[in-house]
Amino acid sequence: MLTRSLGAISAMALAACAALSSGPASADDNDGGSHGRPVKVMIISMFGPEGQVWLDNLGPWREITVDGLSPDYPTVHCNKQDVCVMTTGMGHSNAAASIMALTFSQRFDLRHTYFMVAGIAGIDPQQGTVGSAAWAKYLVDFGIQWEIDGREIPPGWNTGYLGINTTSPTAKPPLDYRTEVFQLNTRLADTAFALSRQVTLSDSAQAQAARAKYSYAPANRPPTVIQCDTLAGDTWWSGTLIGQRARDWTKILTDGNGVYCTTQQEDNATYEALKRADSVNKVDLNRVAVLRAGSDFDRPYDGQTSADNLLNYAAQGGFTIAIQNLFLTGNPLVQDISTHWNEWRDGVPKR
Repeated sequence: MLTRSLGAISAMALAACAALSSGPASADDNDGGSHGRPVKVMIISMFGPEGQVWLDNLGPWREITVDGLSPDYPTVHCNKQDVCVMTTGMGHSNAAASIMALTFSQRFDLRHTYFMVAGIAGIDPQQGTVGSAAWAKYLVDFGIQWEIDGREIPPGWNTGYLGINTTSPTAKPPLDYRTEVFQLNTRLADTAFALSRQVTLSDSAQAQAARAKYSYAPANRPPTVIQCDTLAGDTWWSGTLIGQRARDWTKILTDGNGVYCTTQQEDNATYEALKRADSVNKVDLNRVAVLRAGSDFDRPYDGQTSADNLLNYAAQGGFTIAIQNLFLTGNPLVQDISTHWNEWRDGVPKR
């Protein structure tokens, strides 16, 4: 009898220890039962300041640690409206690894979640200006190309870039990687744009001075909310000729439907990770929106060198206002989803 009683006491003690060790964050795991905590909107940022603008405005927050996230950003922040913010770390590799860790974690139920990528980017001055915020319909990878040294471009070519396994810069390549181009849900992109297009965006005197050096619109006009497409690649670049290649490449991969305007590093990797989660019914790819705000111009103004444009990008004054404009532009969508969840739960509503 004594042995059995001691055994029972030991079992109870172990159970109590286990309950204590689980900590407050584990309670979040059970908010949605076996599928984890339900999330209405997951805001995806890539580095600290992009995420911080949401944390400063939509709290209070509960922090939930997720195994496999970036060691720099190991937690997801969620508020009482079931809006969450995560930060992947910068670049293709960090984005893919972090999104895979998030979507395959048991801490969240993401089957009905809307994902909104919200980050800064370089911007084409023929499509927008520093501070402009652009909703994309196409994600194009700029890095999956062949490249010939620019000093040895063949006669008759206007670029050293060409699609892999093609014979000229104008040919569309076979999409063997299956990550070269993605088309987002048009209805969601259009709804996001409609909700935010009249928003008054932040601006600054420094950005206005940088804009004034461009002789044409919309580069020299105040920032607005626009719709145009985004190009991913881990190599930062600057230049009129490579900028033209960005435009042409977008047209080639989207069969003429896409319009390039922003350049960043992560979005194709982020989408591919979500696509893998979608393939096992963990997320819904029809619920992905991508917002990029211009923090600097992707090419110089007349009389400026490409090197000066790249090396002195911070002098354009776009960083702070681009961060602010991510929130100003993206928040109308976030609030519409979270406050009218009955309309959004089963898909993007028709309006």
